[in-house]
Amino acid sequence: MIISKPYTGNISRPFVKYPKGASEGRIEIHRPENVTEPLISIIIPTMGAARQEFLPGLMSQIERQTFRNIEVILIIGDTRQGRAINCGAALAAGRYLVIFDDDTRLGSDDLLAKMLDHMENHPDIGLAGVANLIPENANWFVRRVMRELPRRTSPIVSEITDSDLAEHPCCIIPRDVFIKIGGENELIPRGLDPYLRQEIRQAGYRVVVLPELYIHHLPPPTFSKFVRQFYRNGKMAAYVNKFYPEFVVELAYQHGAEVTQKRSTIVRIGSYVWRLWKTIVTFRVFYLLSLVFYLSGYLIGYITLGEQDA
Repeated sequence: MIISKPYTGNISRPFVKYPKGASEGRIEIHRPENVTEPLISIIIPTMGAARQEFLPGLMSQIERQTFRNIEVILIIGDTRQGRAINCGAALAAGRYLVIFDDDTRLGSDDLLAKMLDHMENHPDIGLAGVANLIPENANWFVRRVMRELPRRTSPIVSEITDSDLAEHPCCIIPRDVFIKIGGENELIPRGLDPYLRQEIRQAGYRVVVLPELYIHHLPPPTFSKFVRQFYRNGKMAAYVNKFYPEFVVELAYQHGAEVTQKRSTIVRIGSYVWRLWKTIVTFRVFYLLSLVFYLSGYLIGYITLGEQDA
């Protein structure tokens, strides 16, 4: 692919409903030779050198995609994922935005082509994701974690299915819909998926998972990284609950399940205790540990974090 001159400095994003500060890092736009008006803009936020074990593999898979009228927008070094995605959308030339995490692995070489076909034929869809499967070569730790923890895997569906499991590791959204809803919420460091789904539904569009398509998006491959991830997730969840509770959105855990209204603090605590008990009696050790480390991060984050700390 041909790489454009990198963008640095603040990227203007006037469409954003909830902006936070100036953009960080740099942006590269990659296009196949002879592509001047891409139909799909692929947006990949990444922290650069710290993520070099992941990004080259994804870029190689994108190069093998059968649909080639694309551009790849790398946002490198912005610590706010929502802001990074908004910057990519501000520069995007495509009619559709495809968002990948930098550690996503694509399930097939025609993934983009099939995602685009569904979107072109169903204008009522505002956001579409795909299934997330355990790869055959995953180590025992990854397999165990993905089987025990909710939402770490999602099954392949046979038809377009309304779902709360369309998520940032792999999703497609019409750019005009993204602009219409005000883009990603830059104020919150955690909870972008439920916020985005809620805004799209409130704008009158469907949120779905597409049939017969899948990716591999894995948890950390080692126990130490697993601990750090859930502790950090807990801290960031505490930050959102402490400073932006209006953006806390409940989750559903399977395709087609309705998203409940926001629950009271007492109900949320009771639900958490119930989940802890269930993991003990069902011997789901890693699910139990994830809840414990998440809770530890949450309590410390709620006590120690200030509004400028995230």
